[in-house]
Amino acid sequence: MKTKIKEYRARYNLTQEKLAQIVRVRRETILFVEQGKYVPSLKLAYDIARALKAKIEDIFFFEK
Repeated sequence: MKTKIKEYRARYNLTQEKLAQIVRVRRETILFVEQGKYVPSLKLAYDIARALKAKIEDIFFFEK
């Protein structure tokens, strides 16, 4: 799964640490999701998208 978390974080000047605090996970979790090493639960994906003021499908996608 690919993500645009990094691009959206840049729009809002959010660090991985700050986003992690907002969605109540560890910074490493955000790092691993960004790198595609961890597929988030639906709840976490929703929380991340909401924190980034976007829809889940704008943030997460499968590369063909």
